[in-house]
Amino acid sequence: MQKVKTAVLVSGGGTNLQAILDAERSGKITNATIAAVISDRAEAYALRRAEQAGVEAVTIPFKELGRSEFERQLILALQERGIELIVLAGFMRILSADFTSRYPERILNIHPSLIPSFCGEGYYGLKVHRAALDYGVKVTGATVHFVNEVPDGGKIVAQKAVYIHSDDTPESLQKRVMREAEWIIFPEAIESVAGNIRRSK
Repeated sequence: MQKVKTAVLVSGGGTNLQAILDAERSGKITNATIAAVISDRAEAYALRRAEQAGVEAVTIPFKELGRSEFERQLILALQERGIELIVLAGFMRILSADFTSRYPERILNIHPSLIPSFCGEGYYGLKVHRAALDYGVKVTGATVHFVNEVPDGGKIVAQKAVYIHSDDTPESLQKRVMREAEWIIFPEAIESVAGNIRRSK
């Protein structure tokens, strides 16, 4: 049975993308194959990571095109490559309801907190970890969820907790959440969802 063709959407450095590529190479991901990495920014280092891994790297410039044309070109790019699963790994654009409704439970995102805490519009990157520290919670973590029209509002697929240390900064917490949670549960969730897609064919 063919592996599920997967596209990873990126905007920045691609640390989560690297964890996914490493998991595929090491055999932790067997149900999916990363067929393309697509960025809204030509300068995203994640595109270099894709090229180094022998994966097709595609740029669709959001700023030049605007959202509706960006999404139109994105849909075409996905269709041309037979993509069945979309993974958002540090992708900094909010996708429209028109786009997400085309791929019900076929778009995965990871968020650096335990949803429903510190999530939704405006919560991304270091802002999430700063909010957790400001609030004084003792446990944070990461959540993989399906994407719908509500930012961080789709069904939860996986979560992993990470303890906060008394001397944590937003930067140190971000690194530990990546290492102890994101890089573990994201490949696992991709493997699980891709397995369900394969069995449903």
